[in-house]
Amino acid sequence: MSAPRAAGALRRAVLVALGLLWLFPTYLIVANALRPADGYRPDDAVRPPTDFALLANIGEVWERTDLEQGLLSSLLYSLISPALAVLVGALAAYAIVVLRLRHGFAWFMLIFGGTIFPLQMLLVPLFVGYSRFGLYDGRLGMVLVYTAINVPLAALVMRNFFGGIAISVFEAARMDGASTFGIFWRIHLPLSWTALAAVFVLEFTFVWNDLLFGLTLTQSETVRPAMTELAALTTDVYAGTPVPVALAAGLVVSVPTVALFLLTQRLFTRGLTLTQV
Repeated sequence: MSAPRAAGALRRAVLVALGLLWLFPTYLIVANALRPADGYRPDDAVRPPTDFALLANIGEVWERTDLEQGLLSSLLYSLISPALAVLVGALAAYAIVVLRLRHGFAWFMLIFGGTIFPLQMLLVPLFVGYSRFGLYDGRLGMVLVYTAINVPLAALVMRNFFGGIAISVFEAARMDGASTFGIFWRIHLPLSWTALAAVFVLEFTFVWNDLLFGLTLTQSETVRPAMTELAALTTDVYAGTPVPVALAAGLVVSVPTVALFLLTQRLFTRGLTLTQV
């Protein structure tokens, strides 16, 4: 075998080995979620299951928790907040790049600079402020905080994208009598829909998987997101919840983000490539 072929074969073997290593935790979750609730043994966790009890485990999850309400709340937050954040971020990028807002870079740094602080620093001020203004344990409060958290990323991505659109497009539209907002809505947004979709997918995943704000800012079963409900269930593993039941709940909660990524994989890759992030 020639040296290039040997190098290619070695590269493929290394990639396959790394891929299998990366997928091993997922295998453990799926394999043990398929076991009967009373059939989990730590020393047999790696062995493939002999019985299929996933549906029974999911049924027990539904009996033990209000995961259905949590899924509905998470879906609401994950759709509305990223959509608002993408729109606000695109508006900010449009003003900075296309309209050439005075001190535009300073405004951008003001928007994006907040991301340098850990999210844990925001919890106490948010809790105090939400309690004072009646936003605690409310869906409106969750939508607002998730929107605010996601605006900087949208502004960064759209700033890069709008920077690649010739300013002559804006000038020609203005000469034709289009309004400033009309140019944004009818020209720049349609041109950037792939970038908007890529940012939306990223922010949907972040909101869906968030646990921190759900634990801090919600309490009632109708408001708290799915990850908070899942955390309560997995904590109860040490108090009687079977491990296969907890893992089955984790699989149910993971389905929307996995499905979204698989459905939008090409669009997501194309959007990030166009924005050069």
